[in-house]
Amino acid sequence: MRGNRQDLRMQRRVIDTLYIDAMVLADEARSYFDEGGRADREALDPIARVAFSCESLKVTTRLMHVIAWLLTQRAVEAGEMLPHDALDPSRRLGTAPATDPAALEHMPESARSLIAASVELHGRVARLDESRAGDGLALESPVRSLHQRLAMAF
Repeated sequence: MRGNRQDLRMQRRVIDTLYIDAMVLADEARSYFDEGGRADREALDPIARVAFSCESLKVTTRLMHVIAWLLTQRAVEAGEMLPHDALDPSRRLGTAPATDPAALEHMPESARSLIAASVELHGRVARLDESRAGDGLALESPVRSLHQRLAMAF
């Protein structure tokens, strides 16, 4: 039982850390692509500008997939969702839009950095999602666990 509590605490920490990372990166991306990167975008040729805009949407898509998945895990942890519901394909992370390496060559360094960070974060969460789905596991709700123990005691 003690190991299970430690596992749950570790899972909570991982989810919370990933959530903070995702929210910080989302704020950085919004700030750059909406405001700070305007001059960078305007300095590009028209085709590269379109690629820049497409990449900003891909970053946003990756981050929104990650944040939605993390919120689902938090809902399970809080007892607001059954663990097996989190394994439903509609609640899985989903694939990230791919970035064309050739398009990155023409991007400003700040954009490349944000794109790489969003790909890396999505990859970390995808590995976590796959490991849970492969094991048939989602975060077990502490509330549900307590309910099950009480039911078995009576």
